[in-house]
Order: sequence, then C-alpha cells, then structure tokens
Amino acid sequence: MRHHRLHGRQRMLTSMHFTAAAALTAVFGLPAYTASLATRQPRDATPRVALLSTERARIADPLRRDQLRRRGTVRADLDNDGVLYYVNFTLGTPPQNLRAALDTGSSDLWVNTPDSDLCMSQGNPCSDSGTFSSSSSSSFTALDTSFLVKYGDGTKASGKYATDTLTIGNTTVTQFQFGVSSVSTSSDAVFGIGYPRLESQVQVADLQPYDNLPAKLLSSGTIASGAYSLWLNDLDASTGSVLFGGVDTAKFTGTLTSLPIQSNAGVYDQIMITLTSMTFNGSALADGLAHAVLLDSGTSLTYLPDTIVTKLYTLTSAQYDSSSGGAYVPCSLAGSGLSVSFNFSSTVISVGMDELVISMSDPNGNSPQYEDGTPACLFGILPAGGGSVIMGDTFLRSAYVVIDLSSNQVALAQTKFNTTASNIVEIGSSGEIPSATSVTNPVSATLGVAIGPTGVMYTPTPKASGEGRSCSQPCSLYGWGLGMLATSLLLVA
Repeated sequence: MRHHRLHGRQRMLTSMHFTAAAALTAVFGLPAYTASLATRQPRDATPRVALLSTERARIADPLRRDQLRRRGTVRADLDNDGVLYYVNFTLGTPPQNLRAALDTGSSDLWVNTPDSDLCMSQGNPCSDSGTFSSSSSSSFTALDTSFLVKYGDGTKASGKYATDTLTIGNTTVTQFQFGVSSVSTSSDAVFGIGYPRLESQVQVADLQPYDNLPAKLLSSGTIASGAYSLWLNDLDASTGSVLFGGVDTAKFTGTLTSLPIQSNAGVYDQIMITLTSMTFNGSALADGLAHAVLLDSGTSLTYLPDTIVTKLYTLTSAQYDSSSGGAYVPCSLAGSGLSVSFNFSSTVISVGMDELVISMSDPNGNSPQYEDGTPACLFGILPAGGGSVIMGDTFLRSAYVVIDLSSNQVALAQTKFNTTASNIVEIGSSGEIPSATSVTNPVSATLGVAIGPTGVMYTPTPKASGEGRSCSQPCSLYGWGLGMLATSLLLVA
C-alpha cells in the first residue's frame, strides 16, 4: 500500500482502509477473496507458474493514507478515493488465510494477532486482512528478536519476529520470517517485496538481516533470480499480475529497456531510478533532470518536484486545495486524449489523463463539483514538497516494470492494457532481463538519492479571481468511486 516510506523501509499505515472495504462488501455485496491456482509444470517444460488472486480495494481516503506516510506530514478530515493492491496467502500448519498490501517500497511481511487491542475492538476491524494465531500452527517458531515499525504520526506495529510455512498460490516456502504484531494501530497488514533489510537499517541490536519473499524464493531455488514483473493494468481493469522470476513479453508494447537502480552511497536499499525529463502534450515540464524517484506500488498517487507540478497544474487547470492536500480537475479531462510523458535516460513512459483523473463519486452517484456545477475529479499527481519523489500507482499502471533485486536494475516498457495474451519467459541467474535492451549512458541521479527526515506539503499561491476554476466545499468531502480490482500474483521458476 502506499504509505510513504519513513526511516528507510517503514510505512505509514492507517486503520481506515478495511473500514471502507467492509462498507463496500455490505453495500455492494462484493465477493470474498479467493485464490485461483495454475498447474505447476516441470522445469524443462513451460515455466512453473502459481497464480494467486488478489484484489485492488477502494478505500475512503487515499490522500490521508499517502500523506501520513510522508515524513512529518499528517493530514486528517479527508474523504477521497484510493487504490490498494492486496495479495492473498496462507501462514502456518494448518494454513491460515490472510491478505496484505503488496508493497515494493518495504521489506517485511507483518500480520496482526487476533488478541491485539486493535483487532479485538468494536467493529472487527481486522476481519478483511485476517489475523494469525501462532498457537494454532504446529510449524510456528518464535524468534527472540523484536519487531517494531514506527510511523510519523506516532502510530506503530510491534511484536516479535517468527518463522512459519508460507504458501502463495501453490508455492510453499518453509521457515519464512515475518513480523507478528501484537500491538498495532493498523488492521492493514503489509507484504513488503522491496530490498531485504540491511544490517545498517536494523533498529534493534538482536535483529540480523534475513530473506524477505523475493530473496527467500531465490535462496530456496523456486526462482533463478531475485526479480519480479509488475503489470497493474489500467484504472478500470479487473485483472493484473505480479510475476516472480519471469517476464511476460505479451504484456507490454515497444522496447523493454533496462536502467540501473540508483544506489545511496553505494548501498542498494530502495527501488529508485533516475528521472531525466517530462513533457505534457509535447510541452516541456522539465529538462536536464537527474532526480532519483522511488517506484512504490504501496503509494496510490504520484509525487513530483514542486516546480514541475506547478507547470503541470497550469497546463491542466488543476486546482490545489491546501486544506485537503489534494488537486482537482474537471472530470472531462479524462477523455481529452492528453498525456504526461516521463523520460528515464531515453526510456519514455506515457501516462494518459484517463489514468490520472480519478472519480470521487459516492455510492449514491453524488460527486464533488466546481462552483459552476462542473464535476470535479481528483488529480493523480501531487507535489512532493520536502519529501521524496514517488512514482506511485497512478504512474505504475501505465508501465510494465521488471525489478531485478539481484542485478540492481529496473526494466520499463509501455504497458499493454487489458490484453489476454501471455508469453512468460524465465529470468535466469545471468543478470540479464529477457527481451530487455540496456539504456546507453544512463544518467546518475544528483538529486533525491537520500530521503530526508521531514516533508513539507506544497501550497501554491491561489489563482486570482476569475483565473481558472475554484473548487467549492464538496471537493474534499466525497469518497468511493474506484471499485475493487482483481489482480494476480505469479511465481515462475
């Protein structure tokens, strides 16, 4: 989920997510989470694939979720749309069904215990994510190491690390390490698939670096490289996928090009690449950039340098509401055919307005409006302020992204929306991504490499009267509108 990264790998989590999901189930009768499995094939035949159904859930307040994650920035009293990508899995023997937000921006899997104060509170807030009972698992082993995650607004998840049997689809990993949270202010479990924790990032003396999911799949021999591919599909799609150990060449168009992941003083701890320029409908927004940007599936929106956002808002007539921290545009912009292009050392990803303009209609069809009655929508790009630049889901849906944590590279191509075709190619141990061409002379970042300790929310100067549209009070009052999206998690060996 996209909570901004705090103190390295930590994420901001809020308890509102599952309240919204539960409301959706009650109002719309949406189905329960189910797993669909594909048959594993011998290694010398078709690559072995385990298909796991997940859901992208509509939440009440993506702005608040994103903002709490950003360093030092806490906003409240918001009610806007957002999207989370969940993965279904089991832990223990016999298996206990759980789900967690799939997060490229963090390291750890952690889950709640059923007897925590949060999960025992009124309304059963942990029912959607599920809870893990260690006493019910014969394969559970407690570790004498503390699990602790702290957040910028003072919330936290804490408990102990443990190991147990993890099953994803029809792939099982034994002695998998994860956090068991007995004290938490979030019902939203997190499944981190970023870089494993480094010793320098460990905050307690007795915790040693350990294998998270990509590293464990690699060390167990399930996959040949610590790599995976993201295909989130479009905003309204019903399917998407995450493919561990392989590339699906039918899911993108054009050339798949690889770029080095930007290190931080020689250390690889975050999935960051270098943004070099941007355009909107052919008009330059920024040239000669060398800015590190974080690829973060846990963040719903995209956060860019303030100077770029100011130009983009002028060109799109977007109105920034400093009281909510959101930007709003006429909903008709979604059908304009216009796009924002992001250039990464000559690798260009185009994001259409239909992926950036997000409806905020409530369950009754009511939506925020401008003073002249024009329907208003949330704009999926916000200013980063003093925080890090994040390429969240509003960007990632338009890109086919291959992340190779073994060779420290990312490959990008323009995604192919809603295709039913599939051609899965295994990623071997050579460090080469199949079908990918390396970018010539990639630019190294000079800005944004290290995430600073605080973030300041950008507040632009209000437009003069009569200059563009002003957003009336309902602009920050309505939520809903995005629905639930089934996605898939694939493992390839």
